[in-house]
Amino acid sequence: MIPEGIAYGGDYNPEQWPEEVWAEDVRLMREAGVNMVSVNIFAWALLEPREGEYDFARLDRILALLHENGIAADLATPTAAPPAWFFRKHPQALPVDRDGRRLSYGSRQTFCPSSPAYREAALRIARVLGERYADHPAVVMWHIHNEYGCHNAECYCDASAEAFRVWLRSRYGDLEALNHAWGTAFWSQWYYDWDEIIPPRATGAVPNPTHQLDWRRFCSDALLSLYKAEREVLREAAPAVPATTNFMVMYNFDALDYWRWAPELDVVSNDHYLRSTDPESEIDIALSGDLVRSLAGGPWLLMEHSTGAVNWQPVNRAKNPGELRRNALGHVARGADGIAYFQWRAAKAGAEQWHSAMLPHAGTDSQIWRDVVALGADLKALAEVRGSTSPASVAVVWDWNARWALELPSQPSESVRYLDLVRSWYEPLWRSGVAVDFVHPSADLSRYRLVLAPALYLVDDEGAENLTGFASGGGTLVVGFHSGAVDTNCHVRLGGYPGAFREALGVSTDELFPLLPDETVALDGGGTASLWAERVRLAGADAVTSYAEGPLAGVPAVTRHTFGEGVAWYLATHPDPTTLTGLLDRIRTEAGVAPVRETPQGVEAVLRRGEDADYLFLINHGERNAEVQVASRATELLSGKGVDGGRVTVAPGDVVVVRESR
Repeated sequence: MIPEGIAYGGDYNPEQWPEEVWAEDVRLMREAGVNMVSVNIFAWALLEPREGEYDFARLDRILALLHENGIAADLATPTAAPPAWFFRKHPQALPVDRDGRRLSYGSRQTFCPSSPAYREAALRIARVLGERYADHPAVVMWHIHNEYGCHNAECYCDASAEAFRVWLRSRYGDLEALNHAWGTAFWSQWYYDWDEIIPPRATGAVPNPTHQLDWRRFCSDALLSLYKAEREVLREAAPAVPATTNFMVMYNFDALDYWRWAPELDVVSNDHYLRSTDPESEIDIALSGDLVRSLAGGPWLLMEHSTGAVNWQPVNRAKNPGELRRNALGHVARGADGIAYFQWRAAKAGAEQWHSAMLPHAGTDSQIWRDVVALGADLKALAEVRGSTSPASVAVVWDWNARWALELPSQPSESVRYLDLVRSWYEPLWRSGVAVDFVHPSADLSRYRLVLAPALYLVDDEGAENLTGFASGGGTLVVGFHSGAVDTNCHVRLGGYPGAFREALGVSTDELFPLLPDETVALDGGGTASLWAERVRLAGADAVTSYAEGPLAGVPAVTRHTFGEGVAWYLATHPDPTTLTGLLDRIRTEAGVAPVRETPQGVEAVLRRGEDADYLFLINHGERNAEVQVASRATELLSGKGVDGGRVTVAPGDVVVVRESR
């Protein structure tokens, strides 16, 4: 069973150290409050030194040591890093890049996801591991693989080409349907034989957009099939042990459609690292946490983040004082029931030797170690928060298919980036303290008052009907520019933009005018807009804001349309941050959406709801003390003190968690 309360720990790689170090490891883990670690993630070469020959003696001792010290094991299948002997025997299993170069082994994830030899070897080691440790008292969860697709999301070899054709046959049935879906009459791309279809390898001009989109879908599914295959092997051996794999819902990864993945996990977990150039990384933590919680449908586990610097950005700096604690508790506020790091002990050799850890190179006489121990005490004090939910009345539509399609080549503007748009709409809600879920376009929207679709370039008929039905049924729908433009096959929806949403929005656009990188246009209500403009004609909607200058002067830029029992807004441009904040504040107020709690500027307020109490997380990102009104019957969980007078003070950089009885 996963430990009671909030799980705490990190990747533990004792195979990197002499065995005499292990006793010190577990002693320090207990001092820090660690109760669960992930083990065996990159140990394949040591477990199986030669094909079919196994050596589990080291892992046996590691698991026994952890169990003796009350530390649970999230036991990994080591399939993210096949050993050198495997590639010497099966060189065809190495991946091939878009330009046709076969890559070498010597790092991690250097395999083709469609390689039959890799699948056979991975399932063999997973089966042996599962059968050996199915009933081990230390093992509370299977950690399948590690960060699927992190380095090998796409392989363009012949085995991948054949697997792609099999996937396409399943999707389309026959070549006539595929040719129609891909629009292959354009540029003489018509296919008469399945064997003519190849991956979208490097070519002289722009590849077919639907071909590229289906390739992204296939690559995600190919890796998902590997996860499911390993999971089934482990379920046969140990049906009661839950399985997970670590997602990467973070700024620099978009390879997998996690809406398809999440239902296949017993426990959803995520890895999250900060962008060193992000001046407000707390917003990224919140957005990622809300998205992972939405994928999980409730609490989740943070499987990896960093105590300090990473090692893979251009400049890798340590975190500022207090940042380690704020980051971790920010994830807990957004639904994480476990906090873990890469890794336990900082490596002295190897590719990640300059990546921070819970136990740094400097040892226990270090600020990181003191912060790690203090965080362990905080998480222990928050034990009762585990399992609590996060109610929200606002949903933001997120779809990986739409993201992939929007960022294909030959768009009206290459400056339009999916995550940038979503974050620009999410940020005003975050600053206002409004709770947000993320949803798939086809999700049940009945519990929301307000649904935002900032960047839904691609939407299928089901999703479009679901969203417009939400508005006509009494909800408030807000749609961003260039949304609804194409269908699931990346075909333009004819008759005027924004395609699938024209009727609900009460507008029609006949021409797009994306703006140059440094170009802005004034709006008649004040403020400016950038990135995008279009020639909107009203078809039932009212103009809220129009362009104030240039060739589009007087043309609506923001519209509002009463549609059925609800309201549909259209933002046909990208307002500046202040203007966008004012607009979204107006829309959410009109929709009856209130913040979690009124707080001073710079104080993040997040609510988790338990069976008989609310847990209010207050994180002060500002530079001054902040007072926040709370319930009169309340307790500060981290200090154990009662709340005096229904108000709490949050110091700069501090986190206060208040238990409000109901």
